[in-house]
Amino acid sequence: MADHALGLQAQPSDGAHLTIEPATAAQDAALLEAGRKLFASSCDFFYAAQSITQLPDPIGTEIAFAGRSNVGKSSLLNALTGRKSLARMSQQPGRTRQLNFFRCEAAPLVLVDMPGYGYAQAPKEVKKDWQGMMFDYLRGRPNLRRVLLLLDARIELKAADHTVMTLLDRAAVAYQIVLTKADDTKPTAPAAKQADIEKLYKKHPACLNTIITTSAATGLGIESLRASIAALVEQGG
Repeated sequence: MADHALGLQAQPSDGAHLTIEPATAAQDAALLEAGRKLFASSCDFFYAAQSITQLPDPIGTEIAFAGRSNVGKSSLLNALTGRKSLARMSQQPGRTRQLNFFRCEAAPLVLVDMPGYGYAQAPKEVKKDWQGMMFDYLRGRPNLRRVLLLLDARIELKAADHTVMTLLDRAAVAYQIVLTKADDTKPTAPAAKQADIEKLYKKHPACLNTIITTSAATGLGIESLRASIAALVEQGG
């Protein structure tokens, strides 16, 4: 069910919801190949920012990855880039408190690993600081083309997920939902989760109405995700 995102171009509809135009099979194949080539080259860490004043100069197309602290963001980034340790996985959820930037050599593409949110043991002040820094980044980054919001396919949406979706709406940044850990679910679970999420679209004007279902363990949806990012790169930064 992940491949329905291929070759799709999202456009705002009168400033309200984002609509999707269908792609041809030839476009799908071309984007799959473009995605393969894009991530066949090296993709390396080059910068970390702990505050909004430390951001690197904007270069090319920037794609940010957001998600709860235990959603499998590091595993997905590693699978996407074909690297085993591009993004480090912490044993303490919520430990990373900085924006990590990775540059892909094949194109002017930068992947941004945002700090995980929703970690239960964090003080309220830290959670408030996260929202403030992330909102400033999302609202003010000129070359940020999309945020990929990672949600665990195995569990229901949490209050923190709804809060971040509202934050993304306020920042007016187009974002797409990516389900993770789909290999660790019952066969019907991803489809049921997608149906639940689709009910939220009308409530969130910046959310694209297409979902990519993935598994870093099995590779499910990774090609589709690469193709989706390649399409944004082709559109230009």
